[in-house]
Amino acid sequence: MSQIVTTTCCVVGGGPAGLMAGFLLARAGVDVIVLEKHADFLRDFRGDTIHPSTLHIMDELGLLDEFLRLPHHKAYELSAWIGERQYKVADFSSLPGACNFIAFMPQWDFLDFIAAHARALPNFRLLMNTTGERLLLDGERVCGVSAKGPEGEVKIEAKLVIAADGRSSRMREDAKLPVDDFGAPMDVLWFKLPRKESDPDESFGRVAPGRMLAMIDRGAYWQCGCVIPKGDAEKLREKGIETFRDSIAGLTPFLADRVDTLKDWTDVSLLTVQVNRLKTWSRPGLLCIGDAAHAMSPVGGVGVNLAIQDAVAAANLLSAKLRDDALSDGDVRAVQRRREFPTRVTQAIQLAIQNRVVRSVLSAEKPFDAPLALRLLNAIPLLRRLPARLIGLGVRPEHIQT
Repeated sequence: MSQIVTTTCCVVGGGPAGLMAGFLLARAGVDVIVLEKHADFLRDFRGDTIHPSTLHIMDELGLLDEFLRLPHHKAYELSAWIGERQYKVADFSSLPGACNFIAFMPQWDFLDFIAAHARALPNFRLLMNTTGERLLLDGERVCGVSAKGPEGEVKIEAKLVIAADGRSSRMREDAKLPVDDFGAPMDVLWFKLPRKESDPDESFGRVAPGRMLAMIDRGAYWQCGCVIPKGDAEKLREKGIETFRDSIAGLTPFLADRVDTLKDWTDVSLLTVQVNRLKTWSRPGLLCIGDAAHAMSPVGGVGVNLAIQDAVAAANLLSAKLRDDALSDGDVRAVQRRREFPTRVTQAIQLAIQNRVVRSVLSAEKPFDAPLALRLLNAIPLLRRLPARLIGLGVRPEHIQT
């Protein structure tokens, strides 16, 4: 027999969007249950970049000093290497205030931090190892979630369900919400390599004909993302891990003495890149946010921070109505009206870079010059403030109002 639980808002997905939405709603007095399908947050190669927009949110919550005591690495600029030349791309130190850097931090530390503060609230419940499986309906209205937990099925009745269960969202699929898929010319192979004291003290990217490698300085190791043509992962596996190791060493020679730490393909994780967006982010009783509403390209590493912006907007717009039992379908639709423009602009920029830069690099067979835009950014420091603002703060950043 199913267990039945009643709450005001049920959030499906304990990632950045889901946990932040649950925390902010509970902080504003709303009874919240968050469902997380895993037993913990320990997963490699999730979005680990905490941008200034998110740091500002932590500051507005009064949590920034405590948050920055967690292990992290600060990046005040981003650069790219083409051949033997470095090009500076973005200068975050030009941003206003003290949060003028990107913090590279394991996502599990970020999620544990938010979860700990949320659990201190009496009206917040986090159900780990509990998977949201299907929506509960009252006619056409969503009225809750059927989930599978450690003790079997649990039915959670709620006035609002927030789907934050990622780009493969079960809730989105169950709701049959139409999706615009914009495609992507690449996938990404993620892996770790040891870092030495003599290595460069920065995070950067390396570009060569047919190859792109992003490198994030994580202190004891490099988190590396090798950009490959869409669908080529199986071809690379067939060539063997030795060939892959040689390609990484050829692109980044100072890593040649440690690529053999990649013993086999189990040390490499595939991210299948998607870029899509729901036409409608909601239906009566349901709201989608984060990757469930709009899967982002890894270009710029902005996905986590855009998801958190969605969570802040949802809490700002809905918390009082939920608390006072006055929520209307129009209130829920207002979240999309607030967040769709920033999402559209960000995805348009990502798609332009994917199609004009990434596609050209991956199809190139001989050395090429840096694009004019990159040469200008490197030559004129003032210009590097624009990509820093777009990447670091985003379009129309949100602020805590609850």
